[in-house]
Order: sequence, then structure tokens, then C-alpha cells
Amino acid sequence: MNWFTTLITVIACINFLLLIVMVFLEKKKPQTIIAWLTVLTFLPVFGFLLYIIFGSGLSVRTRRMIRKKSISEHDIIRNIEGIQKLEHSEVDGVTVADKDLVTLCYNFGAYPCAGNDIKIYTDGEEKIEDLKKDLLSAKKTINIEYYIFAKDKVGREIMDILCQKAREGVNVKLIYDSIGSRKTPRRFFKKLKKAGGKVCEFFPPLFHIRLINLKLNYRNHRKIVVVDGKYGWTGGINIREDHLGLNKKLSPWRDTHIRIEGSGVYPLQNIFLDDYRYCTNDDTPPILYLENGYFPSPRICGDALVQVIDSGPDSSVQKIKEAFVKMIVSANKRVYIQTPYFIPDDVFFSALRIAVKSGVDVRIMVPKIPDKKTVYLATLSYLKEMVDIGVKVYLYKGFLHSKAMIIDDNKVAIGTCNMDNRSFGLNFEDTAVIYSVKFNKKYDEIFENDIENSLLADKEYFAKKRWLTKILQAIMRLLSALF
Repeated sequence: MNWFTTLITVIACINFLLLIVMVFLEKKKPQTIIAWLTVLTFLPVFGFLLYIIFGSGLSVRTRRMIRKKSISEHDIIRNIEGIQKLEHSEVDGVTVADKDLVTLCYNFGAYPCAGNDIKIYTDGEEKIEDLKKDLLSAKKTINIEYYIFAKDKVGREIMDILCQKAREGVNVKLIYDSIGSRKTPRRFFKKLKKAGGKVCEFFPPLFHIRLINLKLNYRNHRKIVVVDGKYGWTGGINIREDHLGLNKKLSPWRDTHIRIEGSGVYPLQNIFLDDYRYCTNDDTPPILYLENGYFPSPRICGDALVQVIDSGPDSSVQKIKEAFVKMIVSANKRVYIQTPYFIPDDVFFSALRIAVKSGVDVRIMVPKIPDKKTVYLATLSYLKEMVDIGVKVYLYKGFLHSKAMIIDDNKVAIGTCNMDNRSFGLNFEDTAVIYSVKFNKKYDEIFENDIENSLLADKEYFAKKRWLTKILQAIMRLLSALF
């Protein structure tokens, strides 16, 4: 047997072993397996390294650890004295027809919390200014978790406030994602530790060397802030100047964030504590969170019902995606989607096709100016098919970072989750499903204003693309299944 035959045999054995791992241990989708086998066959050594870094799933140990540290949202919230029980007739926007969706989200762990007032932010500067006011008002606790926490003007201002509140005796906890905040030096976060706060890095690299991270492909993409258990924040705006529209290349920057006041804050608090307990190996009995002010007595602040869904690679169920699919196929009038990246799987794609063929007005808005050109090429490939089946596709004249979906006249979903395979299956995400006619009307007006600043991408638009662009779109679409 010569060296070439030996090499081919070794490669075939490695590919076969990885195939066994993908099918029986990681249970990857068939299209993902085919894509990886293609890479492994044509790039045998480099492809193997790519798979180790990007393709391998979370270890069994990591999954067990995350599940072990999680707190049941149902158990926490139902034990809060005075929590308002859901009565469909008493909550604005919730009808009998929504019962199935409420039940689905509940079974995914999302407790229906009524009596909320929700403010929408489409401007980063306004969001940061109001966030700073909430942080400065803190009396007992600040829990803050961001995918990107940069050491720029915005990051320094927020960090200074956190340090100030920690010195005042407020219990401050901060979680930042290792990959999203990789450009932020760790000494920047040490300031908060010295002030008395607690800081943890989600999925830190080996030996604290950021170039050696075996969980590189799994990110905590959440943006959560909870102040005194009373005010909760989530959405797309990170702690970085770019997200305030200060990057000229991606201007105008259009994003969506929300501030919740009411019992809808509790699920965000629960998700944060789950992440914190995993990062720090914390074994605090859940009952102590109730006793120490993390879940204060509820206040009725408005008439919106909120269910917050979380998802991540620690679960075999893509909860946010499945909730989205339920909303789409249940729609009677309209489905409006805003997302920076649109890379759906077959199930999500089919749901949109069913909605269109059922007479539902389906519209998808993505940015005209991309921040990730390779991902954008795959996005355009899918959007062309959307246009072919009757979806109206809009390209926002700037960078659209908003993650939102309007369903009919009484539901809006806003959070951190993009409409792509990465967010659905690889990232840790959260999305607030808001049932409210008034809130829906507000966001509908925002969407209509965004259309005024968008280009309608019809069949002619895609037909004019150069042949090279079309080839690159097809290649990026294939590779998108890898991640």
C-alpha cells in the first residue's frame, strides 16, 4: 500500500467517524451533514480543523451543566405572591384564537405575564440615555448581559455607572460573551470587580487565550438588563457606538429595543440568572432569589401580555423558531418580518409559503447595506425565492439590525433572535412575544415608516444580478448549512 492509498484510507476513516458523530451523537440535519461531508472530502485536513472549531456540537457535560443550573420559570413566577393570572377577556390583544400560541410558549417555559407597559426604541442614543437613567435609579440589584460590551465612549459611560452603583452597595452582576466582546480587553471588566461587582465571561477560551476557543461557534447573543426586578430590557442594541449609528459605512443604523415595566420583567430575570448560575457554577437555592428582591411583588403597569422565550444549543428543541412557525401558520392577515440576516431552514421557509398561499400579506425587510457580505449573499439567495412565491421583499436603505415580527393586529415578537439558522440553533437567544393591539399598532406605524426608506426588491431586481454574484450566492447558501 503506497502513501497515497494510505492517505485516502485515513481520510475515509476520519470522515466515516465524523459521520457517525454527526448522525448519532449530535443529530445534525441531513443538509448540514451533506455540506460538512463535502468540505471534509475536498478539504481533508483543513476541513477537519474547521469542523473541530465550528462544526462540533456542545459536549454532553456542558449541556448537562447548563440544564442543572437552570431555574424553572414556571416554578419561580407562580410562587410570586400577587402575580396576575391570565384571563383572555381582560388582556388587550389576547383572543380565544391565541390560546394555542400562549399554550405552546408556556410549554416552552414562557410564563404568560400580564399587566405590562412596553416602550419601543428604534434609536440607539435614546435607548442608552434611558438605560443609564434606570441603572442610576437602582437600589438593590443590576443584572446586565450583552453579546457585545465595547470599550468605547458608550461602554465606558455604562461601565462607570455600574462601578458607581457597585460602590454604593448595589449588587451588580455582568455577563459578556467571549466572542462578541473579544475586542474588549479583560482589564476593562476588572474595574467592575474592583468596585465590588461580579463579572463573568460566557464560554471563555482555553487558558484565557482568545485564539483558542473550542466553543467558538456558540455565542450568547442575548442583550438583557434587569434593574431591581422592576425594569427589563432586551432587543438588538448592544453596548457599542456602532449600534448608535456612529459607523458611517453602516449608516443609517436602524435597530429595535424594548423596555418592559411589569411582571414581564420576571422571565428576563430568570434567563439572566440561568446564564449566571452556569457561568459561575452558582448553587444558590431558587427560593433565595425570591427572598432577596430579585422578583419583587408585581405591579400592574399596562395592559400588554408578554411571554419571553429563550433558546440555545443546549436544547434539542429550537423553541424560538418553532414559536415563530406557529405564529406564521396561524396568521390570518399579515406577517411582517425585520431581520439583518435571512437564512431559513426548510420548516421556516415552508411556513412562509403556506402563509402566502393562504392569502396572508407576507413582507420581509432586510438591510440594503450589509455588515457581513458572505452571509448577505446567502440571504439574497433565499430572498429571491421568497419573491418568487409572492412575498414582498424590502431592502432598507442603511443597515437594519432589528429583529422583529408583526402578526395580524395583536401580536409582535421583538428580541435578539435573527431569522437564520445560527440564531435558531447555535446562539443563546431570547424573544418577547407581546400580545397587544395598541403595541401592534405602534410597531405597524414604525414598519410603514421603514418602508418609506426602503427599496422594493422585485423579480427584476434579482434578474439584474451578475452571473458571478449568482454563483457566489449559491456557494454561500450551501456553506450556510455548515453553521
